[in-house]
Amino acid sequence: MHDTDTTTTDNRDQLDSLLPAARLDRRGFVATLAAAGFALAVQPVHASTVLSTPATGLATGDASITVEGGSLPLYFAHPAGDGKFPVILVVQEIFGVHEHIRDVCRRLAHQGYLAIAPELFFRQGDPRTLQNIPDILQNIVAKVPDAQVMADLDACAAWSASQGGNPAQLAVTGFCWGGRITWLYAAHNPALKAGVAWYGRLTGTASALTPRHPLDVAAALHAPVLGLYGGQDQGIPLADVERMGAALAAAGSASTIHVYPEAPHAFHADYRPSYRKTEAEDGWQRTLDWLNARRG
Repeated sequence: MHDTDTTTTDNRDQLDSLLPAARLDRRGFVATLAAAGFALAVQPVHASTVLSTPATGLATGDASITVEGGSLPLYFAHPAGDGKFPVILVVQEIFGVHEHIRDVCRRLAHQGYLAIAPELFFRQGDPRTLQNIPDILQNIVAKVPDAQVMADLDACAAWSASQGGNPAQLAVTGFCWGGRITWLYAAHNPALKAGVAWYGRLTGTASALTPRHPLDVAAALHAPVLGLYGGQDQGIPLADVERMGAALAAAGSASTIHVYPEAPHAFHADYRPSYRKTEAEDGWQRTLDWLNARRG
């Protein structure tokens, strides 16, 4: 199963209301997710990654920021030494800030960025303690308000100024759940310079916790976003991608979407069977080009 971003809800009853059955047992919940397009075939693999970026020449580590509701843990990486580094927020998949997300931070740090990956589920729980994706979706993801995520990302941007970062050169990138958040953050923060959304879900049912989705904010983006999508993604129909592209064009947005026709969901996730080396490498180069051209 890939970690497709479901519409988050206040509680299990609301989650069930988005699905055909009113109340589902575990087997029924999994089956219904599959039927709804939340492909169950690609399981997360936390043991290893294809890519392992060394920290040589970097300053890396764990830190925390005081935010509403507690202390927000994060991982950071930037070039060693002092400097006013451009800042990029790296938004996790539903699996949290595991080694793949940390590796992405180090890759960006080698490009001169202060990369910050916050644990955005810390109030709701640690997804690494759960054994399967339906449990993560029900027990953690479904309880995370978009407004809380926006505030936490703002806090990270502000914190970066005390860590050698230059928040006037702020960007964001995210994967799947984080891809959706990337679009939303581009509509939230007027100081943002650029975003790259990797296969983030574009539509959904509005709820108290998720009042808007990327398609709803296509005309309200403060910064240009590059969307990277797979043509074989079973959870994000090409029709949704085309609708988003049309909405961006109608708004006269500088944002754009690139589709890899043969790629599945999570084609950049090198720790999962969905990884596609050619598309991942091309997407990474497009990401760097997009970000570097918009540092400000």
